[in-house]
Amino acid sequence: MVEDQRVSALRFADPTVQALWNALVVFDLLPAGFSNRDLRLNLVGLLGPLDHFTQGRMTYQLRRLRLHGLISRIPKSHRYRLTPFGLRVSQFCTRTYNRILRPGLGQLLPSPTRSVPTNLRRSFDNVEQQIQHWINREGLAA
Repeated sequence: MVEDQRVSALRFADPTVQALWNALVVFDLLPAGFSNRDLRLNLVGLLGPLDHFTQGRMTYQLRRLRLHGLISRIPKSHRYRLTPFGLRVSQFCTRTYNRILRPGLGQLLPSPTRSVPTNLRRSFDNVEQQIQHWINREGLAA
């Protein structure tokens, strides 16, 4: 509950939320702010066709962002501005996702083009082998 209103969470790994954070960073320096349409058109390049992301869905996303304090509405207009808190959150989440999570998962997952596993992948493979060894030794396997 935010401001006595129910609002859904902005889940970190959700592609729509990641696209919203990426799109918000672009609008930080605009003195006139941005509109529903501006943000929606920016999201098209990140999420796909315009008909997939309707104006109603965009209104819902703007409400979520506003209630979480990431954007604020410019009085007497249908335009929004990124808050200082919103800028920090969007930069932190986009950087964390793009610089840590995506490359890390790329190193962990097996790839047909990569013949030599990375150190990170070897470490996770070792942990997996040790857990499987412990399960077999304790007779926990079905």
